[in-house]
Amino acid sequence: MTTSLKQQFGLQIFSNGYELVDGDAMHAAHGSSFQVPPVVLKRHIGIGHFVEVRIDSPRFSVHEEDVEECTCPSCNSVMSKPVLSHNHPASLMDVPAQNVPSRGWGEDFWVQITEREDKFLKGVVDNMLVEARLHCVSRGDEIILQEKHVLAVHNSHRAELVSGMNADELKALALWLGSMND
Repeated sequence: MTTSLKQQFGLQIFSNGYELVDGDAMHAAHGSSFQVPPVVLKRHIGIGHFVEVRIDSPRFSVHEEDVEECTCPSCNSVMSKPVLSHNHPASLMDVPAQNVPSRGWGEDFWVQITEREDKFLKGVVDNMLVEARLHCVSRGDEIILQEKHVLAVHNSHRAELVSGMNADELKALALWLGSMND
């Protein structure tokens, strides 16, 4: 008997209270300072595509020796807990070794999709994660996520995603893009 991705997602547990961040909820809470791809684009994510996700834990907070607040390099807004980021999947670009101390921070990373069932996606982690000893997620591991966890689709796939859209989807995408200028 085959276990669905939805069932596998329900059984997936990360160490130390880490979980995948709901990008849609973050966008709802922070508006234009936390952009995620629109549903119409996420609907076209398929096998082989790279998506960016974030893993974080409320268990860890800013360390006393760190500054109380810092500026997010992605959106330039003030944040109280740093997030580590990987700009590209390691298999697409040589990523130099990162010598960053593990602090319990959140971490954005790339996943290459290997399977899809409705809004559930399965993929392989494609970055060397700094916080791996805390959340136990490493390059090459399979994880299950939902569309709501997708923070970005790698630039190399955007033209392919758009070319697969029908007229109504293209119109919805154009409206979303137009709203970005407001």
